[in-house]
Amino acid sequence: MPETETLTGARELIDDLVGDRAAEWDRAGLIPDDVLRTLATRGLLCAGVPETFGGLGTSSAANGEFTAYVGSRCSSLRSVMTSQGMAAWTIQRLGSPRQHAEYLPQLAGGKLAAVAFSEAEAGSDLSAMTTTIEPDGDTVTVRGQKVWTTAAHYADMIVVVGRYGSGAAAVVVPASAPGVTVSRVPQPSGCRAAGHADVRLDDVRLPASAVLGGGQPLMLLVTTALAYGRISVAWGCVGILRACLDAAREHARTRKQFGKPLAGHQLVGRHLANLLTAEQIATRVCEHASRCWDDGSPEMVVATVLAKQVGALQAAQGAAAAVQVLGSAAAHEGHVVERAYRDAKLMELIEGSTEICQLILADHAVSMPGL
Repeated sequence: MPETETLTGARELIDDLVGDRAAEWDRAGLIPDDVLRTLATRGLLCAGVPETFGGLGTSSAANGEFTAYVGSRCSSLRSVMTSQGMAAWTIQRLGSPRQHAEYLPQLAGGKLAAVAFSEAEAGSDLSAMTTTIEPDGDTVTVRGQKVWTTAAHYADMIVVVGRYGSGAAAVVVPASAPGVTVSRVPQPSGCRAAGHADVRLDDVRLPASAVLGGGQPLMLLVTTALAYGRISVAWGCVGILRACLDAAREHARTRKQFGKPLAGHQLVGRHLANLLTAEQIATRVCEHASRCWDDGSPEMVVATVLAKQVGALQAAQGAAAAVQVLGSAAAHEGHVVERAYRDAKLMELIEGSTEICQLILADHAVSMPGL
């Protein structure tokens, strides 16, 4: 089946599964397990996994548009989707053929995964990471503590990044392994149902075959995994903007003040124009990044950083504009725009903060050849 048809059906499934429940999930801080398992079993949480391993093998462009659709319905669900895709991508890039055959069919067939980077003293500065993966014959021992690991609360396996000898590695850790403790982050301000959790690893002993990319430079390994996360978050921001635009447009058409619809007032119209502009800018930069991804362009890394930077900034500004248009109507907890306002701010912090993305882009600008 062509990927466009596959993902068209996937949108219908999202409509059925999410419905009007996103606000309920946001308040409860949980997505029902049956929802996640249904999507995972159909390969929709990591649709880019090759068909050889039971995945859908979709392009970045097609998966990006699907990600935006999920993000327009529920940013928490999109966050879980991003985490699953990051785990699959990390295994694809760093794993051996045997590891591909072992792990990818699981991720495309129903198992849930998270990727653990951040630590209490190693957020933007991942060089301060202290988690260790120590080899010992045909086993390794993992020690450390990760924080704010998206989807860890739901995960069957956690791809943990840590120091490995003089370099770094990732290791696939079963969430049920002895020594693993997963503690939910209480009441996060955004993406409340995304399963954010802290992960403690106390002398977790695993087979050496669970190690991915042992001995890689830390920043190379991190950049590999973050590339997927950044483009997925960027497309998710497109979804946030589309949800805000729909809500603001409908409210401005139907709400009357001073004898005419809000849309007829020029200052309100300005907000709508800015929202449309933000959605179009974010969409185009994501399309460019996905083209680079699908073409294997050397510009892919910078394009994904640019997409994440632009998408997150536009989403935060666009959600604020939507709140302004809806006024008190958007002040109710769980309203689509109220959720978007909180979720969009979080997008400026994850997978490389706005400031980190600016530094990367600044370095690229300096290194670019002249005209």
